[in-house]
Amino acid sequence: MTQVSTDVLETARMQVLRDGVGLTEAQVLEVLNLPDERLDELLALAHEVRMAWCGPEIEVEGIVSLKTGGCPEDCHFCSQSGLFESPVRAARLDIPSLVEAAKQTAKTGATEFCIVAAVRGPDERLLAQVAAGIEAIRNEVEIDIACSLGMLTQEQVDRLVEMGVHRYNHNLETSRSYFPNVVTTHTWEERMGTLRMVRDAGMEVCCGGILGMGESLEQRAEFAADLASLEPDEVPLNFLNPRPGTPFGELEVLPASEALRAVAAFRLALPRTILRFAGGREITLGDLGAQQGILGGINAVIVGNYLTTLGRPAEQDLDLLDSLRMPIKALNSTI
Repeated sequence: MTQVSTDVLETARMQVLRDGVGLTEAQVLEVLNLPDERLDELLALAHEVRMAWCGPEIEVEGIVSLKTGGCPEDCHFCSQSGLFESPVRAARLDIPSLVEAAKQTAKTGATEFCIVAAVRGPDERLLAQVAAGIEAIRNEVEIDIACSLGMLTQEQVDRLVEMGVHRYNHNLETSRSYFPNVVTTHTWEERMGTLRMVRDAGMEVCCGGILGMGESLEQRAEFAADLASLEPDEVPLNFLNPRPGTPFGELEVLPASEALRAVAAFRLALPRTILRFAGGREITLGDLGAQQGILGGINAVIVGNYLTTLGRPAEQDLDLLDSLRMPIKALNSTI
């Protein structure tokens, strides 16, 4: 095991909390190697950093799948791949259903609604459907709209900007060195290329990944550094929820203490970034762990269900935020 510096949290207190400078890859690795008896101390510091550099508000988001299943890629964690024998079957959502999902999301107090499609990248039919869906939502709901449609060309990036897409999600999923163990049908560099185009076009960049896919602590620290170098506006942190029929379907769920240590470490690496609880937190952390995470660096949540797995009822998350006296972010009026 890597030798742990006994003063890594004191270093973080000066470097991150006082100066707002994120931890380096080597420092993140030290944090990930901290013993369980220092977890409460670590979470408390991460919460201080979040409050100092992001404030007390929690951003709430809902997501809906416009196209589910039948994806040609082989992401080993994903039951939407058409290459695996999983229970998920291909389906598309119609525009009225999309608008209704946006309405229900807005009722929770969410400021962000993300339209997701299980594709390598959008074809013309899908882009036209997204454009029609955004127009229909705008006519009835006041909410920021994000998209997650896979890898993009420059022309597609420009079209999404014209549609008024507020934020684009495209996860790197894991570190550059571990990525070939997770996906073989495209590369980490291809994903990064899309992210750079999105950022250069002026859309907010949402980029995170999944922890607990068999990566080492060194690779987890590498992933945090990869994300820090990208300077994303938002990082969704997912925890592997092993899906039947996928190559990762037999992996064990990440221990709660390890997941919480990672949450805090990513906050210390990304002090100013929106750090969002996403998929897998229910099975990995449970109710108590969710509370610890929100008091340990998290400042955004996805409410309701995910793409192919169930989440907590939105009311439970909203009640939790209320009990912790965490105000929900008001709607951004920039669009």
